[in-house]
Amino acid sequence: MANTTIYDVAGAAKVSLATVSRVMNNPEKVNPETREKVLRVIKELGYRPNAIARGLASRKTTTIGIIMADISRSAVAQLLGGIQDIAKKYEYSVKIFSIRNDEDITEAMRAVIAEQVDGILFLNDELEKEQMKIAIDAIKDAMIPVVLSNVFYEDEDIPSVAIDYENACYQITKKMLAYGRKDIYLFTTARNYSVNIKKEIGYKEAMEEAGLEPKVFRTSGDVSINSLHFQGFFQNNSIDAAIAVRDSIAISFMNVAQDNGKKIPEDISVVGLQNTKYAILSRPNLTCVDMPVYDIGAVSMRLLTKFMKQEEVANHKILLPYRFIKRKTTVS
Repeated sequence: MANTTIYDVAGAAKVSLATVSRVMNNPEKVNPETREKVLRVIKELGYRPNAIARGLASRKTTTIGIIMADISRSAVAQLLGGIQDIAKKYEYSVKIFSIRNDEDITEAMRAVIAEQVDGILFLNDELEKEQMKIAIDAIKDAMIPVVLSNVFYEDEDIPSVAIDYENACYQITKKMLAYGRKDIYLFTTARNYSVNIKKEIGYKEAMEEAGLEPKVFRTSGDVSINSLHFQGFFQNNSIDAAIAVRDSIAISFMNVAQDNGKKIPEDISVVGLQNTKYAILSRPNLTCVDMPVYDIGAVSMRLLTKFMKQEEVANHKILLPYRFIKRKTTVS
């Protein structure tokens, strides 16, 4: 077969890429039955390993593919920081693939798989459900180890690292209610990011438990756009607390509120759900639920390493802890 790859061999033999690699480089470490099966497929397909494909276990460079949408978001930069620090420790090479939800996902994933990466960290949280399925199925078919990093997907078999965003937003909404706030809004994105969907579920649950109507305001993550949305907000809405899925949205709202004569936090309490660098640059400093995004990236990279090495993994669905950081935009 012309241009046969290690992925073709792994798929035909129904084994992992690491197993094919061991058969070619350390055959004594593979049980005889599996070794013979892989060697038979190699012969049948006429596979000739090239310098890159000759052994995931023995080659000097291991390459990690990172699939994401938008690198410009502050939280994504923190996530990548955690990933890169651990990748450096293991001397991994990192390739970033930007895939937007308006692209042909099938073709985009073919391009990723053609790069013969050894593992994939999936950071893209803006794909629709069907698009995610196409992407994950392509990774499964190629038998590449994958970990979802700060992304939620319905398949329980896919390893992931994140935070319990639903509970975090539920708890911070309960705090605002305990502070005596009633007209509490959730400011979220118009685009359906998987983590923001979880935050909205938690907020709504807390509001409904209190017998209050949830108030969700959808806007853009782009400050130049959401600031215009907020300009007319105070003409038609009563509000005494705002919870924003991004710090940038919280600060944009807070700036417009103060321009409209509102006092923060006396008139309106404001909370961000990230705790990025912008939280301490704002005036007043922004109260936040601290989401340890850097740690999500680092833990994701460590977890992926275990799967690539075929090590025993006790828990492949990891939820990291979060904390509440009270600053100047809320009063108790």
